[in-house]
Amino acid sequence: MSTEWSEWRLFPDPRKLGILVAPFGPGCYELRDGDQLVLYGSSRNVAHRVSSLLPKDWGCGGRNNNSKQEYVFQNLGRIEYRTLACADVAQARHVEKRLQAKESNYLFPD
Repeated sequence: MSTEWSEWRLFPDPRKLGILVAPFGPGCYELRDGDQLVLYGSSRNVAHRVSSLLPKDWGCGGRNNNSKQEYVFQNLGRIEYRTLACADVAQARHVEKRLQAKESNYLFPD
């Protein structure tokens, strides 16, 4: 099982030129704002899932939690993300369970 996270990258602002670098396949992601961990998750398509952290006009939408989208959008320029590509969804869920073990450290723990 790979545990090679990408480096932390500045979350791209869709109102400016920027590129989201994330796996199109299964994996996990984390966001932080300075020293504050913001949220984490796993997905079958990490790039799509991370893009859904922006409001529908700017990202792919699809989130039921507007407060996460609003927080990320309002803090663009400070929010950083990192990703972890996984071999399959089962591996991504396994890694996500390890992140859940420290969920009290996240601003949005679920």
